[in-house]
Amino acid sequence: QVQLVESGGGLVQAGGSLRLSCAASGRSLSRYAMGWFRQAPGKEREFVGAISWSGLSTYYTDSVKGRFTISRDNAHNTVCLQMNSLKPEDTAVYYCAAVQTRLPITIPKAPDGYDYWGQGTQVSVSS
Repeated sequence: QVQLVESGGGLVQAGGSLRLSCAASGRSLSRYAMGWFRQAPGKEREFVGAISWSGLSTYYTDSVKGRFTISRDNAHNTVCLQMNSLKPEDTAVYYCAAVQTRLPITIPKAPDGYDYWGQGTQVSVSS
């Protein structure tokens, strides 16, 4: 089992930055692809971006490309989501998720492609 805990959410003005962290326990994340999702009130959970277990591949949804960056530190079992130039439409609960993959560059993009989820952290962006 993998336990994931997100942190770093908060309230920020439009144009500001936040850095979310996802800390894992229970197993090493070294063979797990890691994804970030978000869910705004009344909306479905949305893929934000993900990183392969090797760190060689990343993928972002179009709305965050150039503003968000995912990084990972397998030695410390953490994954981060750096969010810059935040917009009010980025307001949501952000979740990290993990799935073990065979290939080092695999990046699942759908929620059902992940096996483990954190409890989420709220990000609110004011205009």
